Amino acid sequence: MNEKFKSGFVTIIGRPNVGKSTLMNHLIGQKIAITSNKPQTTRNRIQTVYTDMERGQIVFLDTPGIHRAKNKLGEYMVNVAEHTLNEVDVIFCPIRWLVEPSNFIGAGEQHIIEQLKKVKTPVILIINKVDTVDREKIVEYIDTYRKVYDFAEIIPASALRAKNLYTVIDMIFKYLPY
Repeated sequence: MNEKFKSGFVTIIGRPNVGKSTLMNHLIGQKIAITSNKPQTTRNRIQTVYTDMERGQIVFLDTPGIHRAKNKLGEYMVNVAEHTLNEVDVIFCPIRWLVEPSNFIGAGEQHIIEQLKKVKTPVILIINKVDTVDREKIVEYIDTYRKVYDFAEIIPASALRAKNLYTVIDMIFKYLPY
């Protein structure tokens, strides 16, 4: 085995319907997680493995969307997502925290930021769905999020169109342990 081989766990967190499952499916090259326009399709943590024979393995943990729970099922799903924050080597929003492109940081995003401040794990912010906005606006969105949390990396991407996903994988490997 390569002594430079890395391996670790990466959680994908974010609000409902930001593209967490779509991102994971595209990163591993297979449809493992259900994707839907309907919020809360992912109800339990889903694990899958990405293997690069030269660099290592990434175990992705796709989680339910973090939201204000209105019932017991919602509370359970949020609890599942938030508990993964302390069990992983990297947090991917989505591996880190996944957000949609916007200058507005709502209450849901603020709640996630507060949860992230409690962990020492590197957080990579993925600004997903950048194919839906003008390119010049992306720099503004990056600047907006850079001001609210010290992210290890901020990567604009499109999970649906598979744009910039190689960069996402490279950044994950950068933070995984040997």
